[in-house]
Amino acid sequence: MATARDTHTATLLNSSKVLVTGGSRSSVISSFGSSDALASSEIYDPSPSQWNQTASMATARDVHTATLLSSGKVLITGGFESSSALASSEIYDTSTGQWNYTASMITARCIHTATLLNSGKVLVTGGSQWSFPSSGGYGSVYILANSEIYDPSTGQWKSATSMAKARYAHTATLLNSGKVLITSGSGSSGALASFELYDLSTSQWNTVTSMGAARYGHTATLLNSGKVLITGGSGSSGALASSELFDPSTGQWNTTASMATARYAHTATLLNSGKVLITGGYGSSGALASSELYDP
Repeated sequence: MATARDTHTATLLNSSKVLVTGGSRSSVISSFGSSDALASSEIYDPSPSQWNQTASMATARDVHTATLLSSGKVLITGGFESSSALASSEIYDTSTGQWNYTASMITARCIHTATLLNSGKVLVTGGSQWSFPSSGGYGSVYILANSEIYDPSTGQWKSATSMAKARYAHTATLLNSGKVLITSGSGSSGALASFELYDLSTSQWNTVTSMGAARYGHTATLLNSGKVLITGGSGSSGALASSELFDPSTGQWNTTASMATARYAHTATLLNSGKVLITGGYGSSGALASSELYDP
């Protein structure tokens, strides 16, 4: 890429190109308020296999979200810049290569989730309102349970029912039923094992059983079977190798084989074969180069 960055987003566009936005040269997660957030964006074109600059966002941000809308445009929400969480949102228009402001979220947040619903609306959940003194050093963290929904047809945000648990660094997965599965994350007392299901038809959250292990910074992948694979993350004793499967038909969790290497802040990608590719992350000795394949 033209710019080194981490805690950025990467969105596969309908054109098969990939839009990369924002991020930081010195991650807020590791530098506690000295974040060098970026506004720049780049597009990867697989045809000539090259990167091209595109218009920068109006606001520099990292640990934000990027959601491909039904229109093919990309919605950017929240994140962190300079010393505090952001409420602002922007939309990237792939037809013009330009950014446009849209209504700000009701609540400023970072390290949250954003999920495209079957209705075309976007559900944003949880996150954190980190803030740091301008002089640097440790600041304050307020963890969120509230949720809101963005309607692309009006460009407006509307409050949704709050989750039972405040959390950030969690995952959100749209199930085949149209419900949204929220798993784990970090709460006021550390890693969580709880999960919640959002039912769009009733606008309510429901909890059933807890997961086998409390974790945050993990991954959640919707398999071709409709089940959800949870891998790794960080718990009370550090990086985890354990994996779990959620079965929406029963609402139950089941353990599956553990990864060979404990890791968190990694990625998980569903391949066309139905297998899941796990790459990188952090382990007990630092950043990892290893990869693994999960065969359902």
